[in-house]
Amino acid sequence: MMFNSGKTGEAAATKYLKVKGYKIIDRNYRKTYGELDIVAQKGENIAFVEVKTRKSDSYGTPAEFVTLKKQKKLIKAAYTYIQEHNLDAEFTFDVVEVYIEGKKVKDINHIKNAFYVSE
Repeated sequence: MMFNSGKTGEAAATKYLKVKGYKIIDRNYRKTYGELDIVAQKGENIAFVEVKTRKSDSYGTPAEFVTLKKQKKLIKAAYTYIQEHNLDAEFTFDVVEVYIEGKKVKDINHIKNAFYVSE
């Protein structure tokens, strides 16, 4: 079976968020225009979490790969998720950077409020 760094990163991010007190509400919520890797809740806040897994920063940090185009897709998917689940809460868009070495997780960096919805 092939090693899937994305799946490894998402599993590591999920475990990390749980340890930090987040309740995982959903994973891999897909719509034709975008996917939410993790939807998590901590207190009154809902976090829409994009997970980026990389071996190094050689080509930029993982968070730098969450481009404006990608952000717009995530925002659209999040709004759909909010409507479908009738959520009334504060929400953030977070990025969890997962660094791997071989098949092992080397480091995790959680960037809260990585980007905002501009009016």
